[in-house]
Amino acid sequence: MSVPPASDAAAGLLGLVAHDSKKHDMVAWAVEHRATLARFDIVATGTTGGRILDACPELRLTRLKSGPLGGDQQIGALIAEGRVRALVFLVDPLTAQPHDVDVKALMRVALVYDIPIALNLSTAEMLIAALEAEAG
Repeated sequence: MSVPPASDAAAGLLGLVAHDSKKHDMVAWAVEHRATLARFDIVATGTTGGRILDACPELRLTRLKSGPLGGDQQIGALIAEGRVRALVFLVDPLTAQPHDVDVKALMRVALVYDIPIALNLSTAEMLIAALEAEAG
């Protein structure tokens, strides 16, 4: 695992995370927006990143550890370093997560560092629309 150095990611990394029941939605969203996502370096938790890469192998995506094994914390550390521009974290609000403390910590660090965070497909659509508009 080698996250692009800060100098290579001038526009900032995009973080992608999805709970198990939302991974299919994340992959479909990534496929739909692959042209915009291809302009960014992306970091994703392990399983989510693997499924996205299977569907969109052209993306510059670095897979970190699985969320329960520390991937959420790895993305949180990148946020704290000022390297993550935005986070799409498709959350399943109806299922208890065994690593809920890590999930809450990731959301908290995104809020503390004031980065855009999309927690569902509706806000993910708004976030990607803003990124597309910036590109002109």
